[in-house]
Amino acid sequence: MNFDEKIKNGVVVVDFFATWCGPCKMLSPIIDEVEHEMSDIEFLKIDVDKEEELARKFGVMSIPTVIIFKDGEIKSQNVGFMSKDEIIEMINTAK
Repeated sequence: MNFDEKIKNGVVVVDFFATWCGPCKMLSPIIDEVEHEMSDIEFLKIDVDKEEELARKFGVMSIPTVIIFKDGEIKSQNVGFMSKDEIIEMINTAK
């Protein structure tokens, strides 16, 4: 996967997670639900254990970390569990 290609156009929500992370497991279905409702937005899930370099590049020290990009630029970043409303607000602010 070419990450830079994926984030360069439009709004992209990137969920940095790990399979063993409890809060990540709680956040994942919420992000899936938002993805289903916002079909105009690109969503990516990045497993930090498989993509350590990518996580390091964006300073991901704790998970879950959600970063929203617009045209390749970071618009918003949040660490920890979030509600559906918080995720949607974060996306709408980045648009």
